[in-house]
Amino acid sequence: MFTQTAQKIEQEVKRVIVGQDAVVRAVLICVIAGRHALLEGVPGLGKTVLIKTLADALRLKFARIQFTPDLMPADITGTDILEETEEGRRVFRFQPGPVFANLVLADEINRATPKTQSALLEAMQEKTVTIANRSYPLEAPFFVLATQNPIEQEGTYPLPEAQLDRFMFKINVGYPDARELIAILDRTTGAERAQVNQAADGAALVEMSTFAENVAVPTHVTEAVARLIVASHPESPDAPPLVRQFVRYGASPRGAQAIIRGAKINALLEGRYNVSFEDVAAVAVDSLRHRLLLNFEGMADGVRPEALVDELLKAMKVMA
Repeated sequence: MFTQTAQKIEQEVKRVIVGQDAVVRAVLICVIAGRHALLEGVPGLGKTVLIKTLADALRLKFARIQFTPDLMPADITGTDILEETEEGRRVFRFQPGPVFANLVLADEINRATPKTQSALLEAMQEKTVTIANRSYPLEAPFFVLATQNPIEQEGTYPLPEAQLDRFMFKINVGYPDARELIAILDRTTGAERAQVNQAADGAALVEMSTFAENVAVPTHVTEAVARLIVASHPESPDAPPLVRQFVRYGASPRGAQAIIRGAKINALLEGRYNVSFEDVAAVAVDSLRHRLLLNFEGMADGVRPEALVDELLKAMKVMA
């Protein structure tokens, strides 16, 4: 049932999205896990369309927040407003913001100031919003799917490390090839538009998430993931040479959690109930590329975090 429902969700999304199979799969893993994902790519690659299509396929309460430099924290979380009752008394009433949804699209999140970006921190981690010393819970399922342009583009603010760490995956969205571009043009420049049918709902997602959490992970796989995370720190004796040379800070325990959760769901999506090293390798790059902080030498040399993750995976196999 799990695999059939997941495949149906993928099929409905692919009615609209051409190619980008790896991106669709990575986003689906995050959604099933009930965690957040950050999609990075230049404008025009369909990041927003993908997320909106996913919301249509799941029929979840959806909210889109367009991040701009003048966006304020209260525009996201909501605020207390002063109202007058029938008795003539004035009282404060909480007006929820767009974050009170199941699927929140934080569009171009790196165009807002750090103060506004941080307004999502509590919601993403605790799934609550605190206004005037009162906490308001967010309805399950809740996840933030954010998009951003590369930080070297003008008018953007790099996300702080604390917020980056809240995202289960950071997913790079690449350019389509010529064949995919032809299909995109056929679908988007004609009179007809693909209709997305409902493939699941919030209750089904919660059940799928619970089912995935109960998948057992062999001890040797868990130990290998732990060694991989420890080896991502340059001061570790197990760190590969490239990590020692180019990394300033390694991955946090959230990186290990992201890998294990992602590996469980990847195994289920492949029709297996056992987690293997192949499942770890399938999700490691998306789990760690935003958690490996480069030092000055690494940034100056243009070192790609993906290359460092590959080195860590090779070291993991040797240690295993």
